Amino acid sequence: MMTALEQAPQVNAMRAKAPAAWNPRLVVFACNWCSYAGADTAGVSRIQYQPHFRIIRVMCSGRIQPDFVLRAFEKGADGVLLSGCHIGDCHYVFGNHRALEQFEKIKSVLRLLGLEEARLRLEWISAAEGPRFAQVIDEFTEQVRRLGPSPVAGKPRTTSLQP
Repeated sequence: MMTALEQAPQVNAMRAKAPAAWNPRLVVFACNWCSYAGADTAGVSRIQYQPHFRIIRVMCSGRIQPDFVLRAFEKGADGVLLSGCHIGDCHYVFGNHRALEQFEKIKSVLRLLGLEEARLRLEWISAAEGPRFAQVIDEFTEQVRRLGPSPVAGKPRTTSLQP
C-alpha cells in the first residue's frame, strides 16, 4: 500500500498533459452565394469538422487575387482553400472561371517561392453541400498537417517596399 506522499508524483504525472499535436492554421476564401452558405449549412446541421481555419467571405471566388493568398501565407497560414460555386452556377456568370485562372497563377507563384502546391486547394461547394464542406475541411487539414508548418508563416520580411 502506498502512502499519500508516494502517490502524489504518480497523480501529478497522470495530470500532466501530453504535448498538444500541431494543428495547421488554414484560411478559407469562400464565395458569398455558395461556399460560405455551404459552411453555414454544415454549422446549422451540427456537422463536426476540424476547427483550425478562418473563413473569409468574398462576394465571388473570381474576386480572389493572388496577393490575398500570398498575404494569408505571410500572416501565418499553413494552407489556403479557395472555394466557390460549381462551374455554371456562378451568380456572376463567369466568376468561377476567373477563380480557376487565378488559382493557376497562384500555384505558379507558390512554385517560384518554393512552397508546396499542396498548401493550396480549390473546391466548388454549393450552399446545399454542408457535409461536403466539412469533408473538404477535414481532408485539407490532414493534407496540410502532413506537410507541417509553412516555411514562410509569420517570418519577418527581409526587404520592404513600403516607406
